[in-house]
Amino acid sequence: MTDVTPQADAALSAPADREPLTLINVRQGMFAARGDTSGYDGLVRHIQMPGATERPYGGWFDEVVDVLEELLGEDAAAALEQVTVYNEELTLYVARDFLPQVARHLRDDQDLRFEMCLGVNGVHYPADTGRELHAVYPMQSITHNRRLRVEVAVSEADPHIPSIVDTYPMNNWHERETWDFFGIIFDGHPSLARIAMPDDWVGHPQRKDYPLGGIPIEYKGAEVAAPEHRRQYR
Repeated sequence: MTDVTPQADAALSAPADREPLTLINVRQGMFAARGDTSGYDGLVRHIQMPGATERPYGGWFDEVVDVLEELLGEDAAAALEQVTVYNEELTLYVARDFLPQVARHLRDDQDLRFEMCLGVNGVHYPADTGRELHAVYPMQSITHNRRLRVEVAVSEADPHIPSIVDTYPMNNWHERETWDFFGIIFDGHPSLARIAMPDDWVGHPQRKDYPLGGIPIEYKGAEVAAPEHRRQYR
């Protein structure tokens, strides 16, 4: 996920007591399926995500959410699943069906004016049941010198998210890349096809359940064995 640089009028006055992190998974070692040959078999990582933040959000964050909720009207509760302030950064969790509408409001409203969407990044949380695939959109307001994130979560079984290329044309290749590497299908994209991997490639290589190794690599005339065939560091 893209880091956001705090702006001059960011939530410097935001309350310190935020919602605690939610543990969604504990990962051990570098290779989950085939046994660890990296030397990091004792590595333990706690995968945590910040929860919803209660008002006041602090700084201009309240203003942005207020304006957006007013524009959405009766759909606001359904469209905005969660508002999170973490590390002085604002993230809006948006239900996928409302993403095009939210994107247009963020771009066009004079009090918001997030004229730029800096692409879309895929994230895979296998243990986040029913919300395994996340699409993260960093938004930039040139007018107001602000940044925020819009995040949409869908399941692996139904990985469809509406395209926002009509609103932010520069997202064309970014949506193709996120489809290529994570398998998120952007409905309405003008030409959703692989952008890095061959057209006949099976699977999506940046998912965490994608198999690692298994193929020896040739480098400068020498062959490097696949990871599971290398020596064990015990």
